[in-house]
Amino acid sequence: MPLDFSETPASPPADRTEVVRRRLAAQRVREARDRLTSTTGTRPAFDTELLRQFAQNRLSGSLVILMLIVSIGFLAGVWGDPLAAGAWTAAMLVIHLVIVLKCRRFLAESGNAVNGRAWRLRFIVLDLFFGLAWMFQLTHPVGPHESAATFNLFVMLLVVAIASMLASSLPVAVLAATTPVTVAVALNFVLAGTVQGWILAAMAVTAQIYFVLLSFRIYSSNLATLEARAEKDALIAELEQAKAKSDEARRRAEGANIAKSRFLAQMSHELRTPLNAILGFSEVMKNEIFGPHTVAVYKDYSNDIHNSGVHLLGLINEILDLSRIEAGRYELNEELVGLVQTVEECHHLLKMRAKTRGIAIHECFEPDMPKLWADERAVRQVCLNLLSNAIKFTPQGGEVWLKVGWTHAGGQYLSVRDNGSGISEEEIPIVLDSFGQGSNAIKSAEQGAGLGLPIVKSIIDLHGGTFTLRSKLREGTEVVVTFPPERVMTALEPIPEQGPVVPSDTPPPMPSGRDGPVSLRQRLRMFKLEN
Repeated sequence: MPLDFSETPASPPADRTEVVRRRLAAQRVREARDRLTSTTGTRPAFDTELLRQFAQNRLSGSLVILMLIVSIGFLAGVWGDPLAAGAWTAAMLVIHLVIVLKCRRFLAESGNAVNGRAWRLRFIVLDLFFGLAWMFQLTHPVGPHESAATFNLFVMLLVVAIASMLASSLPVAVLAATTPVTVAVALNFVLAGTVQGWILAAMAVTAQIYFVLLSFRIYSSNLATLEARAEKDALIAELEQAKAKSDEARRRAEGANIAKSRFLAQMSHELRTPLNAILGFSEVMKNEIFGPHTVAVYKDYSNDIHNSGVHLLGLINEILDLSRIEAGRYELNEELVGLVQTVEECHHLLKMRAKTRGIAIHECFEPDMPKLWADERAVRQVCLNLLSNAIKFTPQGGEVWLKVGWTHAGGQYLSVRDNGSGISEEEIPIVLDSFGQGSNAIKSAEQGAGLGLPIVKSIIDLHGGTFTLRSKLREGTEVVVTFPPERVMTALEPIPEQGPVVPSDTPPPMPSGRDGPVSLRQRLRMFKLEN
């Protein structure tokens, strides 16, 4: 009966709560240390980066400020005193030039040699002089024109807007550059003593508050961007460190794997040579080839020695097989293999062991199963390991079921099920690991090395199949291995025999109808009907 098996669920990921807690604690300590050593409550690196943004913004807007100074100076000279307007324009140009030079000098310095507190104070003082110069101009109306108040308000809004945008990385500089201008314009409007003056003064103060809040909003956005970038850089650095550590661990693991392979190759030779002698001589003594023992118990001792040697030889072979599989050196010697015949042979080999324990083995095989393209020795090892495990962990008087059949995908499966003690769900990943044993295996008197199921799973993976283990405590265990449809050798149709080949120089015979030879037109009509 066809079956459909899904893959076993992967083991849950390791808990990283402790790692995350340590990382957050280190981050909090670093942030607290940076706040204590900073002048603005942020990290020192952020202070320097904000100052660099301030300098870059002032340099990028230097041409706009230059055009604004020249335009206001020209209008002031046209509408008012040309000499005062010229002096004011020259003073503003000098202040603007000093700011530009200081910004260029700051950007030219290296990041480690920058004195953030000193440069911060210089920029605030320069912006203060910049705002006082604008205040001096706006406190003198540009002539007796009736729209002088509106002109002053327009200039004030323009100066406040430009300063708020360019100096948003340094909020104190924004206040230093805009507050004198706003105060001067608002006082002029209030001193006029008119309702319009009071309204314009309120508008000036409201505009100042709005632009200051906007600059602080931009400052917060810039600070959040810097923090996000710093977190990203920290994560990248942490990933690079983790990658370096993983590469080093991988190199060490590869070196240890090579050393393990060399050790196993050497020890297998060193162990097998005396082990063959032990097996040979113990078998000679057990069979009493050179005569009976004078003491009967010596025969039992020889039998125990031989059985122990066989067990040790099987253990060595399992370790070597697993090491070759892990090293990728396990090569499949593929040939036609009958899965049903192989399972029957393994059943016959282990029938005596099951009979001595009072275990009944039931077979349920699909008829007319085609052969597989697989490694016969590996398939036999899979059957022997699964059946021996089922016999080992099934109590006396228990039952074992062997099933071979078709999967829904067209492959073949082997199922070995017993009604033994079973395995708990949390122990399934342990028994599938190399040298892993469940609690029942540890308590059992017939312990193994814990390599049977890992070898079976690895062999099935090499064949492109699937391995499924289902078990419940006090109910039993079922192991199902499947072989993909690509390895099923279905029967092919026989190749039909061909008649004698007509030589190329001999023309084919002309087809003839019932009334004689067929004409060319009739042959074309017959060809169209056939197609």
